[in-house]
Amino acid sequence: GKPAKWVSGKDVILHIIGLIGVDGALYRSMEFVGDGIKYLSMDDRFAMTNMAIEAGGKNGIFPVDDLTIEYMKEHSTKEYTVYEADEDAEYDEEYTIDLSTLRPTVAFPHLPENTRTIDEVGDVKIDQVVIGSCTNGHIQDMREAAEIMKGRKIADGVRAIIIPATQQIYLQAMEEGLIKTFIEYGAVVSTSTCGPCLGGYMGILAEGERCVSTTNRNFVGRMGHVKSEIYLASPAVAAASAVTGKLSQPSELGL
Repeated sequence: GKPAKWVSGKDVILHIIGLIGVDGALYRSMEFVGDGIKYLSMDDRFAMTNMAIEAGGKNGIFPVDDLTIEYMKEHSTKEYTVYEADEDAEYDEEYTIDLSTLRPTVAFPHLPENTRTIDEVGDVKIDQVVIGSCTNGHIQDMREAAEIMKGRKIADGVRAIIIPATQQIYLQAMEEGLIKTFIEYGAVVSTSTCGPCLGGYMGILAEGERCVSTTNRNFVGRMGHVKSEIYLASPAVAAASAVTGKLSQPSELGL
């Protein structure tokens, strides 16, 4: 199936982790195959393979297709080898997911497996939004966030921090005018860093604060105080939430 607008690879992997649990792929590989993959961009795939570890996986694998090859041509001059699963390969478990039925998904505190669709979240007021990191700091993520932020302002009392995954993505976002959109929206734009994702600096949560974050983990004390809360979500949900001041989806803004 084809994902609906505003449903990204982040929603897919959160759905999967909610399905199999944080130990569902313990010390095993997760292989993502099927007709629906053609609708997932490379940035979607990076988010999914990055978070395979949040299901306990040793790694996450996508088959090589034309999109992969084009990406290799654009980003590397090295020769590469294509590896494929044997046709008669045996798998421990198989799950079939219809991407067209997925809804924007949020992982509630304090585990990535504690997922709910955006329609089930209720009224959750927030203090901070973090969009970026290694998981969702790709150019597609920056574009989606900027599309939602353009012409809008963040809610009073909410902090928004944007963290491009690499300096190259930072420069591209700058050239495309996305950084200007973020700043006009009221967000802080950081250099590429882990920052608040691991409770390091710049966006550390105080006692009782809630953050919607596109990072990959929401354990107790991950971003600061042990009595703070992290809600994992896609850049689209995070950007919309910053506008409303509570967990929200883009459709609530008429998008």
